[in-house]
Amino acid sequence: MFRLKRSEFQPAYLRLHESGELARRVERALAALADCTLCPRDCHVNRLADKFAVCKTGRYAVVGSHFAHFGEEDCLRGRKGSGTIFFSWCNLRCVFCQNYDISWEGGGQGVRPEELAAMMLRLQGQGCHNINFVTPEHVVPQILEALPLAIEGGLRLPLVYNTSAYDSLESMELMDGVVDIYMPDFKFWDREMARQYSKAPNYPEAARRVIKAMHQQVGDLFLDENSLALRGLIIRHLVMPGGIGGTGEIMEWVARELGRNTYVNVMAQYYPAGKVSDKEYVAINRHITGDEFQEALAAARAAGLWRLDARSAARSVFQLT
Repeated sequence: MFRLKRSEFQPAYLRLHESGELARRVERALAALADCTLCPRDCHVNRLADKFAVCKTGRYAVVGSHFAHFGEEDCLRGRKGSGTIFFSWCNLRCVFCQNYDISWEGGGQGVRPEELAAMMLRLQGQGCHNINFVTPEHVVPQILEALPLAIEGGLRLPLVYNTSAYDSLESMELMDGVVDIYMPDFKFWDREMARQYSKAPNYPEAARRVIKAMHQQVGDLFLDENSLALRGLIIRHLVMPGGIGGTGEIMEWVARELGRNTYVNVMAQYYPAGKVSDKEYVAINRHITGDEFQEALAAARAAGLWRLDARSAARSVFQLT
């Protein structure tokens, strides 16, 4: 069940490239930068002219790091790692961000499409099982621009779109048939919590829209004979202090709207980071408890979800007890 043979798998983007559709997508995506609405912020700035707003990213993407990552889900990291490319800056303002130096401070370097393509090929050459774009919401055109160069250089790995889920449907349409594995993090159910902690009150609605679109594109998660992800949806949910993320509501929505076969990673690695030491964020200025995490797992199971990331749950229970 939910298995594919690696020998029968072909990354989705190869068909788009061969048909010429990928080149047309690149043109559409780059044109969209001139009046940017590529995320729900709808800033309408001309990023082709190197202007920017919330995401602080103009014409070219900024990359904080790229490496073989062994901290991802087992189905992504395997034995040789997930080939992560961490994009700097972000279209959310999560005060608790655990990558604050990258997402808020923009550590990294600007990369042109040739350089981004070379990173993908370098990670493939290291034996990584996939190319994992982390925080890609604001750089969809730049990813698409680099992809044909990587394909021509021999790229054949599955692409992972590792996102906060604060994406636009326009971006999802551009990535349809390009992405093999979508991995959104459903952060908040409540608008007020999203406003207070991520400065985006429309986050819950945006996340629900795009996660449904992602599932329509790739379906449930399929693994190969070595239990490595090939295609489908993985949902992440970070459990937060006091249950402010709305875990129960999110799990019920996932089971109802996407189905009980959805692969979900309920994560316990929240810790005080970023700006949470400021006095207005005292409610989240602590680690979660073991009981809070167990309640979150129970909510997922009560909703009928059964494909829960086992390593994450086992490790988290050990760390929190």
